[in-house]
Amino acid sequence: MKLWQKGNPINEKVDAFTVGKDREYDLVLAPYDCEASMAHAAMLGKVGLLTNEEAEKLIEELKAIKQTTLDGTFTIPDSFEDMHSRIEFLLTEKLGALGKKIHTARSRNDQVLVALQLYIKEEVQQLKKATFALFEILMDLAEKNKNVLMPGYTHMQVAMPSSFGLWFSAYAESLIDDVVLLNAAHTLADQNPLGSAAGYGTSFAIDREATTDRLGFSTLKYNVVAAQMGRGKIEKTTTQAIGQLGATLSKLAMDVCLYMGQDFDFIRFPESLTTGSSIMPHKKNPDIFELIRGKCNLLQGLPHQLTLLTSNLPSGYHREMQLAKGLLIDAFHEMKSCLEMLAYSLAQVEVNQDLLHHSKYDYLFSVDTLNEWVKNGMPFREAYQKMGQEITAGNFKPEKKVNHTHLGSIGNVGFEEIRSKMKTLLD
Repeated sequence: MKLWQKGNPINEKVDAFTVGKDREYDLVLAPYDCEASMAHAAMLGKVGLLTNEEAEKLIEELKAIKQTTLDGTFTIPDSFEDMHSRIEFLLTEKLGALGKKIHTARSRNDQVLVALQLYIKEEVQQLKKATFALFEILMDLAEKNKNVLMPGYTHMQVAMPSSFGLWFSAYAESLIDDVVLLNAAHTLADQNPLGSAAGYGTSFAIDREATTDRLGFSTLKYNVVAAQMGRGKIEKTTTQAIGQLGATLSKLAMDVCLYMGQDFDFIRFPESLTTGSSIMPHKKNPDIFELIRGKCNLLQGLPHQLTLLTSNLPSGYHREMQLAKGLLIDAFHEMKSCLEMLAYSLAQVEVNQDLLHHSKYDYLFSVDTLNEWVKNGMPFREAYQKMGQEITAGNFKPEKKVNHTHLGSIGNVGFEEIRSKMKTLLD
């Protein structure tokens, strides 16, 4: 059954090509379509396009259908094009002609928009919770290991002293930047498009503020054309936020892969979190982190795919916009799994407590030594040249102690300030 069908037979090849995987992804969006339909029915009753009794009957049946979408018994057989046609069929099957009234004053265009935006709002909140859970683990590890030194690198060469407190909390604070973008995606999705119909409104005297309030949107997208123009833009902005979070997780996963290696030996994980080799019994491979790195790198490419998909489209609806649906839903799924596995794994990390005794890390302390000379009156450039000469001559003897006190440094990372910054964004 097609909502647009006028009695002509359907070409099966065209149907299979145009529907694609829409039924599969609509199973994810169906609860939100039911919720939006409830708000729409209530509004139709409020403005007199339905009686109050009709509106209540529709709402009660939509609640029942929504429950099936949540418990996994809702299906979209191949005879239905999408969740919209399936839900309307179930309403009509149960309520007769009343079920056919639900589509008054709306289109599938604003139906899918509002379902997507409700989905994005909820999924972004779930991502923020998962991001905060990882943030908390990183901050706890940072505070626990704040006095454990490790080498810092530039150009992949030993550079200056760092600490595990600095390293763990650096990624925690980077996650705050990612929450900023998640908040932006949420704000963009938090504008009710319902009532824009096919993109040009309707001649029915509907109440868009009523559906906005009932669905919990903070505002509505006032201009009906602008509402439809949000399709593609909202998905792209959301995947940009996901991709930015992916960039942070990918870099962290790369560090973990390096630092687990025998040449570094900074951190270790229980054997249950690693995999082995079919021929090398000594191997403990960081497969979890390599997959996180790969998945998150792919997620960073999604905004580019969506840009190519939607570039140069004129205003109004175009069928290829449905292709954004799967990219978005899969992106949320992948990102949540990456966050979950990182949090699970990092909670079990073991830190090497005595790294810097090795002579290959001696030069880490050259800058601190020449800084002491500067504190005692030597011009910095002269101190720099003197240190270079001592290193070349093999005379440098490191004093493996650090005394960094400024805010954000090894001895004063700013844990409280970092936690406060995250709390402000989450609030």
